[in-house]
Amino acid sequence: MDEGWYRFAMVVVAFFGVWEGVITLIFRLWTDKEPTALTAANHLDAPWCYIVAAGAIVVALALLAVLGNARAKVLAKS
Repeated sequence: MDEGWYRFAMVVVAFFGVWEGVITLIFRLWTDKEPTALTAANHLDAPWCYIVAAGAIVVALALLAVLGNARAKVLAKS
């Protein structure tokens, strides 16, 4: 896997982490929009919505850390 694929994976993970985490919280707390398939956590009841959104943020950050370390190892070998 070259550096381009790592960057692509990082962008995808960051996008979904922000969308399912931060954007879900914004929609839930400050708007009255109905949940859609793109904000899946908003379909859950009140306490679970926030837990799932926070979990999405944590998982995205962990995956970004793993991808960053893997990318650094690949660049070090080059």
